[in-house]
Amino acid sequence: MTTKILFASNKLGDITNDQLQQMLNQHNLGELISAIKTENGAMGQTMFVHSSKGEFVLKGNPLFPGQFEEEQYFVNNISKCIDVTVPTPYFIGTTNSFFGWSYAIMPRLKGKHLNDIEVADKLMSEDKKQIAESMANTLKQLHSWRVDVCGEFDPNINSLKEFEEGYTRWLYNRISYWLEDAKKYSEITLDDMEWVENVLQQAHVAFDQFNTPTFVMGDFKSGNFLIMHKGGEWKISGIFDFTNAYFGDPLADLIKIMTMYIDHDELDEAKYFLKVYISGIEDKEQIIQRLKVHMLMQRTLDWGCAKAIGKVTWDMSMSFSVWAEHYLKTLEEIIRGIE
Repeated sequence: MTTKILFASNKLGDITNDQLQQMLNQHNLGELISAIKTENGAMGQTMFVHSSKGEFVLKGNPLFPGQFEEEQYFVNNISKCIDVTVPTPYFIGTTNSFFGWSYAIMPRLKGKHLNDIEVADKLMSEDKKQIAESMANTLKQLHSWRVDVCGEFDPNINSLKEFEEGYTRWLYNRISYWLEDAKKYSEITLDDMEWVENVLQQAHVAFDQFNTPTFVMGDFKSGNFLIMHKGGEWKISGIFDFTNAYFGDPLADLIKIMTMYIDHDELDEAKYFLKVYISGIEDKEQIIQRLKVHMLMQRTLDWGCAKAIGKVTWDMSMSFSVWAEHYLKTLEEIIRGIE
């Protein structure tokens, strides 16, 4: 279920201090001091809770059955074998709780978001380079968790479930599905469809040769990790939100960061980020083809979403293929420029 793409969620609704205190009592987390819903993140599911025993994050009213069990599985495994800070211990409360829905409560990690105005306005070129390096190395750590097959965690069987149609077909079907969905809100021409098909065909061999599935966070972006300046340099201090995690091609996790860099015209940082990540990998052609498909997947989602909710930030007369091709070409140019 982790790989199902969701654009809406169940909100927390009104929560009383009495309910929060009952939750804290349940997990021996002290006396309530204060609580406030988060401004961003987790699709309206989260709240910061301050108690006499520390700072916590409440995540409630799950998007789908098993959401918190899946996230707990990923958090527990990462905390045991990977050198990346995640919110643990990760406690789960049942549906029959005082809230009326199941929830998770976890420690609030230290640090600030990359797009926090207090951070962003002060970052110099060297700072951005340090952050790019830390992001790349954090992903390399996460992707060191390797498995035998591509699939997703199924909380019903408490085990990894392989994609029945195979990884390549699963990925290509997702792109086709969301491209068809985008037709409901925008014009997708025959030329657009032929361009997409050409991108997929060119990458088919690269994906057929892919045989090293790893953990994929599925939503690695600035809103889901924190940074901290310590020991004279910037580092990622914590990472969270594994609702979209699965096992497949690790390159998929690079896309949202690369999109951020391209949108902000920070191509030097993008190049350094990729250079650190792909260091030691010789087959650039395979990397290029796979990354272009993952970028196509994200562009398809972002196009459809922006058109559906009326938040298009680009020239409205631009076709999908022209708009998306800019990202794919920029990505390829950056990789080819890495020595």
